[in-house]
Amino acid sequence: MQVKDMLLEKVAIGPVSARVYQGAEYGKGSPIVLFFHGGAFLESGVKDSLVAESIASAGAIVVVPDYNAPLGNVFPKPLEVGFSIFSYLANKRASGLGDRNSLLLVAGEEAGGNIAAGVALKARDHYAEALDGQILISPLLDPFMGTASIRKADGIGMRQRWTAGWSHYLSGGGCHPYAAPCLCSRISGVAPALVLTAEDDPLRDETLGYADRLKQADVKVRQHVLPAGTGWPSIYGGQSEKVSKWQHSVSEQFGSFVQTISVRPIALKTN
Repeated sequence: MQVKDMLLEKVAIGPVSARVYQGAEYGKGSPIVLFFHGGAFLESGVKDSLVAESIASAGAIVVVPDYNAPLGNVFPKPLEVGFSIFSYLANKRASGLGDRNSLLLVAGEEAGGNIAAGVALKARDHYAEALDGQILISPLLDPFMGTASIRKADGIGMRQRWTAGWSHYLSGGGCHPYAAPCLCSRISGVAPALVLTAEDDPLRDETLGYADRLKQADVKVRQHVLPAGTGWPSIYGGQSEKVSKWQHSVSEQFGSFVQTISVRPIALKTN
């Protein structure tokens, strides 16, 4: 695994720091994944990410930007930064990452999954041909926190953090559909989606609920629910007594998803 820090200097909103993961299997035509880290909308900084590393291990180039730093972490600023980075990467792979045959996907975990879903919606509205797929990993989508599974949030020490995170993220006023994609009334036409969660994930219900809505809108969806006991809540800082053993599943699901959306065969490691 190659990991390097770089500055994305030509992004329209200004330079953005990022950490880039390249697995041993990457090569010509490797997918580029713009990955938004979690942190309940509250964290900034260049982050290590085991999820990004798992995706890269399947043969992708994964870019994890410090998307909250340039303009702040209140909506719509993180989304503006995320979309600006996406547009930069889509411009003939201007960063030098990948090549003209590389697929371009957005991905994210928890709060980062929210940003990824929002970027996918905005891409549909403004730059649809440039986005090949979205990967939503336990995305934080419901500001009302009203699902049945969210009751488990207390048990992993996340309820107060998510409550505070939503309050801060939406403190600019209003609740735009890009800020809470689960409330968006028009989701047809967005890029194909890979949706991942786990049985013991407090975000399971809103994750699968959004997947169902995407399917109903004729969006191609691949979803996978990991069994309980894999340490899944640890991906976004939740307390877990289990040893994390979800990495292989993330890598495998990503590899299979890319094969389904590719117009040409791509040699990815899937096992």
